[in-house]
Amino acid sequence: MIDGPLFWATVLGVLGTGLVAGVFCGFSTFVMRGLAALPPAQGAAAMQAINVAAVTPPFMAVFLGSAVLCAGIAVVTFVLWPEEGTVELLVGSALYLFGSFGVTIAANVPRNDALAGLEPGTSEAAAYWPAYIRQWTLWNHVRTVASAGAALAYVLALT
Repeated sequence: MIDGPLFWATVLGVLGTGLVAGVFCGFSTFVMRGLAALPPAQGAAAMQAINVAAVTPPFMAVFLGSAVLCAGIAVVTFVLWPEEGTVELLVGSALYLFGSFGVTIAANVPRNDALAGLEPGTSEAAAYWPAYIRQWTLWNHVRTVASAGAALAYVLALT
């Protein structure tokens, strides 16, 4: 069994990646559906407000803190190469770093930036909104599964 500081880092990894998975799951299962049901100008304006509100210390501490923690767990795992849990620790770290954090940077943030550059009531925003909802939500599903998978892998590493 993992022990010492790596044990506690992994417990925090379960909590952080699990919390992020929960946030993303909420968006995938009901927030984006609710926004999609609104007229495009209202949905786009609401999502723009959500995107601004998301970049605040509480969420960023969990989201970025989990990325830093996952990177640290991966480095420590490579250095120590524990007898148990090595594969699970590395899989959990990779899932979060690439499937959650990486997808956010590569897929979701560029779409958010494009939406932020549009005035909600314009024809450009109305034309972009359906594609935004579809593509953003698809990539959010990936982030949800990856974050939940990371939490699960870390739990398995602890058992």
